[in-house]
Amino acid sequence: MDTQNLKAFVAVADHQSFSAAAEQLHITQPAISKRIHLLEQQLDSLLFDRVGRQVTLTEAGRTLLPHARAVLDTMRVARQAIADLSGEVRGQLKLVTSHHIGLHRLPQILREYSEQYPQVELDIRFLDSAEAYAAVLHGDFDLGIITEMPAEDAQICSETLWVDHMHFVTARQHPLSRLSQVSLQDISQYPALLPEKRFFTTKLVEELFTRNGLDIQINLSTNFLETIKALISVGYAWGVLPDTMLQDDSLAQLTVVTQDKAPAITLQRNLDCIYHRQRQLSNASKAFLELLRQRADKPAQTPTEAG
Repeated sequence: MDTQNLKAFVAVADHQSFSAAAEQLHITQPAISKRIHLLEQQLDSLLFDRVGRQVTLTEAGRTLLPHARAVLDTMRVARQAIADLSGEVRGQLKLVTSHHIGLHRLPQILREYSEQYPQVELDIRFLDSAEAYAAVLHGDFDLGIITEMPAEDAQICSETLWVDHMHFVTARQHPLSRLSQVSLQDISQYPALLPEKRFFTTKLVEELFTRNGLDIQINLSTNFLETIKALISVGYAWGVLPDTMLQDDSLAQLTVVTQDKAPAITLQRNLDCIYHRQRQLSNASKAFLELLRQRADKPAQTPTEAG
């Protein structure tokens, strides 16, 4: 079974489009169609239902997909392992991270890495942290850089690289911004803007309010912190953002306490690098991980196995 045909199949399945798959693989659409046709002939099964422009997997296609991914990944790992015997840092590095980390933590590191190891092809994908964690667990990526997960899998090793200190913030014209100290009771009277409930930051804030017998008025949720910051800056709501997003003066930082004369509430989240325990790291992955450790806020923690 030709791996090029399997690549075409996976690309069409991912994009649900022959034209988009052709663009990804840098070949023509007729070439994609030919590869799928050859694969269907080999398997004596239709792999896609084609209704107009809509392309969906058949039952045979759904059965084949995880096996096709596994074959392609095994071939990639095998090629990389052989290439690594030379001791050179080359090949492909598949990295997954969140948009926020990619924007605020990685640009300089990626530039340095590319300059040091020009023979490495970087394949970077952006997913939210929960999706990125699952993708590394399933073997789709070599490394992931994510917000820490409340529940972790024993197959995943993690190292904390950075600590995000989180702050309650409002627009400068918001009524709460005029107070030198704000209680949780005060802030609960105003609408909040937070990521979806499955995100670590939102869970952290909700647990804080729940422990103090309070509810949060969440009128809107969005997964993009840059969007949250923009909406907060025009007075839409209060929110909680990391200090890496508060370098300008567009927002007011609140001193929030549980009750009068109590110490100010401090929130933080870890940003971790994760990789699969049973997957041998390539030279390219090891070199990137070492650069991450050098650029960490503090010496990275010893790799831990969750569970």
